Amino acid sequence: MREVGPVTVLDLTGKLTLDKGGAGLLDAIDGLLHCGTRAILINLDQVPYMDSAGIGALVSSYKRALDRGATVKLLNPKKRVFDLLHLVKLDAIFECFHEEQQAIASFATGQAP
Repeated sequence: MREVGPVTVLDLTGKLTLDKGGAGLLDAIDGLLHCGTRAILINLDQVPYMDSAGIGALVSSYKRALDRGATVKLLNPKKRVFDLLHLVKLDAIFECFHEEQQAIASFATGQAP
């Protein structure tokens, strides 16, 4: 986890599956929201695979943030991960970026890519 201006970037690594990463993501999001973080960028660059539990963790993260007035966006999903997000139509919910600076700037402007 790192701070880039007012945005907290969560750099995830490894698979995001039922037994790897899903619960950790939710714990991290809950901790950030508890501390008052309002802009969260989840970096998926090092996430080669995601299953339905990983998708569930992303959706839960999004909903928890939304309920607390925060925003969650995605950075650098691999093709396989993006294709899965597209298949379940979550690419219409999550703003996805391929450039970190563009993603960071989008929080200030509130604009989609």
